[in-house]
Amino acid sequence: MKKYALISVSDKTGIIEFARKIVLTGYEILATGNTAKLLNENGIASTEIAEFTGFPEIFDGRVKTLQPSIFGGILMRRGNKNDIKQAEENNVVPIDVVCVNLYPFPKVVNRNDIDLETKIENIDIGGPSLIRASAKNYLYVSVLTSPAQYDAFIEELQKGEITLETREKLAAAAFAYTSFYDTLIADFLEEKFLGRKTALRINAPLADSLRYGENPHQKAFLYGNFFDYFEVISGKELSYNNLVDLTAAVELVNDLEDEACAIVKHTNPCGAASAYSVLEAYEKALSCDPVSAYGGIVAFNGTVDEATAVKLNEIFLEIVVAPAYTEKALEYLKTKKNRRIIRILQLPEKNRTQIKNIAGGFLAQDSDNSVFPKDDYKTVTGRHCTEDELKELRFAWAVCKHTKSNAIVYTKERKAIAVGAGQMSRVDSAKIAAMKASEFGHDLKGAVAASDAFFPFADGLEVIASYGITAVVQPGGSVRDEEVIEAANKYNIAMLFTGIRNFKH
Repeated sequence: MKKYALISVSDKTGIIEFARKIVLTGYEILATGNTAKLLNENGIASTEIAEFTGFPEIFDGRVKTLQPSIFGGILMRRGNKNDIKQAEENNVVPIDVVCVNLYPFPKVVNRNDIDLETKIENIDIGGPSLIRASAKNYLYVSVLTSPAQYDAFIEELQKGEITLETREKLAAAAFAYTSFYDTLIADFLEEKFLGRKTALRINAPLADSLRYGENPHQKAFLYGNFFDYFEVISGKELSYNNLVDLTAAVELVNDLEDEACAIVKHTNPCGAASAYSVLEAYEKALSCDPVSAYGGIVAFNGTVDEATAVKLNEIFLEIVVAPAYTEKALEYLKTKKNRRIIRILQLPEKNRTQIKNIAGGFLAQDSDNSVFPKDDYKTVTGRHCTEDELKELRFAWAVCKHTKSNAIVYTKERKAIAVGAGQMSRVDSAKIAAMKASEFGHDLKGAVAASDAFFPFADGLEVIASYGITAVVQPGGSVRDEEVIEAANKYNIAMLFTGIRNFKH
């Protein structure tokens, strides 16, 4: 009996070599139009599906493989007498190998330069059906959905028969492939036609197995396309905590103006600064809390040069991440073998959804993409900010936005000089930040302060005022706003209300 392999691929990577080798193992190839044309042009004999079924491709290729003789050949149970009888009665022959990948809907779905009609035409119908039928009948059929599978498959086939274990693995990969494809389609159409998603669909490929989670007794894995955004140039493999802190550092530094540096530890900034050179930004950021910076993640929004690299090498850092490095800078940084050096290939999307799991379900929300209002803020005190204070408050607000609640941040000359993070009391955050400033020799007189949420009482503002702070930015919105404003006026502090709260949990 003839042995048939069906090939219908949109991504034709490696398909000529695969087809040539499978023919040498005794298979005859059935192929759809464009695939058959490519194979025949390269001297590989194949039979077009239309010729095999006796039914032409119709509707501009929308219907090609959706035929009983094709799906019967894939789905028939070779060991079932009734299936064999029906196959003989209907001239159905078994198809033992199915090599299919799908129209490139994942590549076009988010492109703004492609219209809806084109996107719809890139939704594959016959391909997923072939894949699912083949995967369902894995006891008899091998289904290949990726060029990465070809070499190992051919190598095993050349040694004899494909094992059941291999067919099982290929079937699992096939259903995962169509599941991912269908997830993109469902999400796109719901958002397009309904304006919302009716379900949370998370379908991201395993990218890496991590050494452990937050703690050694926890397993951890990385899913998705992280490495499309970041390139690990050198150093140890990234850990779960590294990835969380790295993300926090990059998000913070890219909310800062000019050349900027952020130093993050346990997702909180222990240093942040804007300057007119990368080196100056780093030195200013490090001065905030050089003790906490030890073992931290340092992120830049500009090119790391040789002078900055030399300075970075003076302390132990887990990660240095930046969009670019000079050759000399990399030479210096690579002398620290364990430290990870990471290049930002592209910035993470601003509009991605944040997800947390809770008992019995998930919470999902938009990312906090709020920005300091250009004009839509209110000066609520008798004294108005100077231009320099306003610039400083914009910087302080950005750092505070990326600090765990309750958060109070003090800054001066566009550098964080004290960070009070994650306290149950806003007053405690103000006091702890001031204590840290004193520890590292920072004078709070003339500095500004930012709060991630409103002051529920005047006591927090009074604590801040006692350190010589000249200006404060906060969301406003407390039932006791007037008391807080009165306290600010009492100490001649300028205060802005942004109307934007930045809780971070």
